[in-house]
Formats: sequence, structure tokens, C-alpha cells
Amino acid sequence: MAQSLSKVFVHIIFHIKSDSCKIRSQEKQALYAYMGAIIKDNKSIPIIINGVDDHVHILCVVSKNIALAKLVEEIKRHSSRWIKTMDKHYHNFSWQGGYGGFSVSPSLHDKTKRYIQNQEEHHKKMSFKEEYLLFLKEYGIDYKEEYLWTD
Repeated sequence: MAQSLSKVFVHIIFHIKSDSCKIRSQEKQALYAYMGAIIKDNKSIPIIINGVDDHVHILCVVSKNIALAKLVEEIKRHSSRWIKTMDKHYHNFSWQGGYGGFSVSPSLHDKTKRYIQNQEEHHKKMSFKEEYLLFLKEYGIDYKEEYLWTD
């Protein structure tokens, strides 16, 4: 083939460090918009970004020219630097080192989008740890729990 083509939907999840300050509701939309710009700068397509005070969910189309790990690194690095400039509250803000990246089939695109849109409601019933363990189980990902929750 003379041309490389792809359309890979990925659901990305990452959490703040345990000793980091929480994301305040009044800054969430600006943070998510900034993350969307970072995704676009990396030739990927943001579809929806949402979360709660301690973690973020992103649904995006990952460019064929960037590895998922590099894209997440760019999002976390730049958004962390940016949010620290917003207010003294964020002076010690940082993301945890790891992330979850889950493939999303086109048939589940809308369901995943709704799931991300409803994070506030969802987390009234389920903790982040419960949610994340459910994703790992659903995707059949092997893990050692003692390493999941360390910064």
C-alpha cells in the first residue's frame, strides 16, 4: 500500500498523585479544553474529555504517527505545567505516573462517550478504584494491585 491509514479510538484514564491537590470544578472545562488542544497538537482527535476532582477520562482518535504512551506523556506533562499557572491552589499539582489505555470499537463509541459524559453521576455510585479495576477485568489486563495505587 502506498498510504498508511488508521482510525484507532482509545479511552484514556489517569489519576492525580495521592498527595496532589484536587481539580476544582471551576477549572475543569478550561483544563479539558487545554488537554484537547494538546491532543490536536499531536495530530490526534479529541472526542470528549471529562472527569471528576481526582481523575480524567479522554476518548480520542490516536494519530497513526504517535504511540499512545507518548501522547499520554504529552497530555500529562503540558496540562500539569499549565494548571500550575492558574492559581496557588495548584502549586503542587501532578498526575500519577501511570495511565490506562483501552481500545474502543466503533460500535461502542457512543456508549463510551456517554459513559465519559456522565462521570459526576457515575462516581456517586462507584469509586475510582472500583471503576479502574472493572476496566482492567473487562479488558483482561493482568496487573499487580500493589503497584496500581502507588504514585
